[in-house]
Amino acid sequence: MGKWLGISRLTENDFLDFFPRGKIKFPINYQTRFPMTAQRLVKIRESLSPAEKRFERRRHTAGLYLGPLAALILLLYPMPQLTSAAHRLAGIIGWIVIWWITEPIPIPMSALLGAVLCVLFGIAPARQVFAPFADPTIYLFLGSFILAEGMAVHGLHKRFAWSLMSLPWVGSSPARILLVYGGVSAAISMWISNTATAAMMLPIGLGIISASGGGEQLNRFSTGLLLMVAYASSTGGIGTPVGTPPNLIGLAMLEKFAGIKISFFQWMLFALPLLVVMYAMLYCILYLMHRPDHPQESLPKTIALQQNQVPFSRGERNALIAFLVTVLLWILPGLATLIGGPASALAKILNDRLPEAAAALIGASLLFILPINWPQRHFTLSWKQAAHIDWGTLVLFGGGIALGQLMFETKLAESIGTGLLNWSGASSTWSVTLAAIYIAILVSETTSNTASANMVVPVMISLCLSAQINPIPPALGATLGASWGFMLPVSTPPNAIVYGSGLVPITKMIRAGILFDLLGGAIIWLGLRILLPLIGLA
Repeated sequence: MGKWLGISRLTENDFLDFFPRGKIKFPINYQTRFPMTAQRLVKIRESLSPAEKRFERRRHTAGLYLGPLAALILLLYPMPQLTSAAHRLAGIIGWIVIWWITEPIPIPMSALLGAVLCVLFGIAPARQVFAPFADPTIYLFLGSFILAEGMAVHGLHKRFAWSLMSLPWVGSSPARILLVYGGVSAAISMWISNTATAAMMLPIGLGIISASGGGEQLNRFSTGLLLMVAYASSTGGIGTPVGTPPNLIGLAMLEKFAGIKISFFQWMLFALPLLVVMYAMLYCILYLMHRPDHPQESLPKTIALQQNQVPFSRGERNALIAFLVTVLLWILPGLATLIGGPASALAKILNDRLPEAAAALIGASLLFILPINWPQRHFTLSWKQAAHIDWGTLVLFGGGIALGQLMFETKLAESIGTGLLNWSGASSTWSVTLAAIYIAILVSETTSNTASANMVVPVMISLCLSAQINPIPPALGATLGASWGFMLPVSTPPNAIVYGSGLVPITKMIRAGILFDLLGGAIIWLGLRILLPLIGLA
């Protein structure tokens, strides 16, 4: 996936974004003292080798033809248990899923094509098919993306990262550097995309490696440090509903298809403890697998971090105000319900009139209202800047909800879910949850986490409804599992970014990724099994 991230080569200018001349001083001249390290850090190789590029071309070309071919085979194959509309929809779903996996065209465009095909094949009228593209969750995405863009434009997230990395307690201990570096990545990823987090944190990690000299004794630690930013950037996304698109997809589908609404506050009640446990496991795995040859030795002082001493700019203050207001509005209905009970007048008003989408748009609007320079009418964010957000995710989400809704209405999802139930032998809520987690993890290894959630979550909800079991644990298990693909560079954008640095051998990524996939799936299941009953969701 690195090819479509627009990050094919990291140059010295990318370092200077994080180490400005005159503000941050390198304690060593890494270009002359460590020429091999400098060559690998400043002149990073392209993210895909020639062999990998050939494989990608073949994958795209094969998928281009396999998608329509799969649709034709499914349409011709007799499926008497399905209605005519469900049979036609099965062909379309087969086509789009193959295109999501092989990416012959951009994934968001595949989602749009799927909706168009549903109209052309008479599965539902256009007004019904395209209605999910205006789902309120789309606007929750939109508001949170704009907030993240405002933080990025003014460097608020970088200030946060530098402030924590420069704490005296961190010092030059490899263990503490790894702990805080990953913790910062996870904390930032709770609020902005995992891709943006990894892209921001990677140069900081490279700076640490460069300043440490990059000798043989630190090779393992360097690999662990970079794997940490990839994995922590994805792990942190589970902490809040807006941390990663699958979270909002799972919540929206539960509300739409099962009539179950989980608030921002309720999500954090189970997700934050789960995140802490997952991060502790991640830290232990990466440190034990990649600790320095002499872990008792300290790394050299990396960088004289002085950026946190620079006063807050007006733009940073405004972005922080908008962010804090939004977070307060997100958790306020949950707090009112917790304090006064769901029947209290305040809780009812806030839950009815302050949905998460409205709160996100209020916060985003503040960025266009709070001025940086009032006489010149210069505000915190311009529309030109805001337009840089990831519109593709909005389109992909709308397309996924549209296909999921049609799968429910035609009972195709119920048929698929029953087949999976019979195949897996799962019959209880928690056995279905375990199957849902690992199915989502497996799918996410071959396609984006958003596409994985769009594929797996509606099937699991339908399976649970038809089997008359609680759909919340399996749906949440599939939602969290969709973010848990760590084995390959194509599994997540953070993996692709880190692999593109040229400093992480693919064998090391696969080794750590398999272990984290297996243990992570088990911890997700155990965490949901313990936490959901405590907050009344199971």
